[in-house]
Amino acid sequence: MDPGHRSILRRNRTNLVVGLKPSELYDGLLEKGIFTQDMIDDIKISGTRRDQASTLLRDLERRGSRAFPCFIQCLRETEQHSLAELLLDGQPPSQPLAAPPPLDIIRPVLPPLPLSSPLDRDRHEQDIAHVYPSPRPSTTPSPSPEREHTKRIRKDSIQIYKMDASPCGHCLIINNVKFEPNADLSNRTGSDVDCDKLEKRFKSLNFIVLVKTNLKHKQIRHELSVLSKKDHSQFDCCVVVMLSHGTEVNHNRFPGAVHGVDGPAVPVQFITNYLNGQHCPSLQGKPKLFFIQACGGGEKDIGFEVSPDEVEPCMGGADDQTDAMPMSSSSDSLSTSDEPDARATLPTPSDILVSYSTFPGFVSWRDPLLGSWYVEILDRILEESAGTYDLATMLMIVNNEVSQNSAKGLYKQMPGSFNFLRKQLYFQTQSRGQTPA
Repeated sequence: MDPGHRSILRRNRTNLVVGLKPSELYDGLLEKGIFTQDMIDDIKISGTRRDQASTLLRDLERRGSRAFPCFIQCLRETEQHSLAELLLDGQPPSQPLAAPPPLDIIRPVLPPLPLSSPLDRDRHEQDIAHVYPSPRPSTTPSPSPEREHTKRIRKDSIQIYKMDASPCGHCLIINNVKFEPNADLSNRTGSDVDCDKLEKRFKSLNFIVLVKTNLKHKQIRHELSVLSKKDHSQFDCCVVVMLSHGTEVNHNRFPGAVHGVDGPAVPVQFITNYLNGQHCPSLQGKPKLFFIQACGGGEKDIGFEVSPDEVEPCMGGADDQTDAMPMSSSSDSLSTSDEPDARATLPTPSDILVSYSTFPGFVSWRDPLLGSWYVEILDRILEESAGTYDLATMLMIVNNEVSQNSAKGLYKQMPGSFNFLRKQLYFQTQSRGQTPA
């Protein structure tokens, strides 16, 4: 793009992001050859309307000398004339674009309590009971003291996700083992062990499990798109497991990216966006869980010295391998987005949990015979504790146990999670079959 045109776009970026209607421009930009369909798809799943506008403007700067005039033409064709004139003038608008009016909040109005003297106490208490009625006593018998020690008691429906559908939901596992020669990535020996463990584990937790092996980056996106278009209305949860090489990318929500067997990577943020409340309506308000066994970067953590009482030494194998690639500089890297639009619903990334096998920027270790540290311990903790603990507690246990391992007697690994769940999550188990009451 001509430097002058790029300067105009950047100078007016704030007003463009506020006022642009990107969804109306996609067809025109595609027909004029400015963007490919893959690029349009990436913009669509980048987040809110503002996120899409920001991504579109960023990518537009890289699309050659025709991009700016074609963009102006598309603005006129979609009747976004004020923005077209703004760019042609190269000046800020005389009046800023108006923000949407605030939502009216309606609150119930309670009648004032009547004033009374001490002599009217009985009548006063009746008035209070009329305005603030007491809850009706429960007809459900109280659990016996013995059951209280063996069964988790649900305090109220707000605190725990509903997880009693049968099946509970879909689980997609993408297992990339053999990489193409031009990808410059080693084969991931031992990943099949991870895949078999997690396939059996999530079947035991009453999920419909689908395994896909050795997918290219476009095939990864296709499978996620197919999953997002399913009707999840009869299910309570959805799980995605990614087993592959990984890399570090710029991001504005979730770090990291996962490589296809052909080399290019799919950012974790894009992976989560397929199932968020905006792009998968039938999963709105339901937990979406992502488990990422891949490196978050190329750094190797040698840890720090602590008292012997702090840890129980656990050694990894001498042949442990990593799933690392250097930080990506591809167009898949995500820039910092603008302020999100005001919403009267749940936030777009709500009810999402992303569990990473390692801290962003660092390698993740895998034994060629036993599989990865993270999956081995995650599978065991789910087996031992899914009937007792909620997911967040179990992942804390996983973090602690993985942190005890050492690769080649030196290197460490620290898993972690980006947790945007709003409630506690208890999996179904074969012995119980449903979430606690």
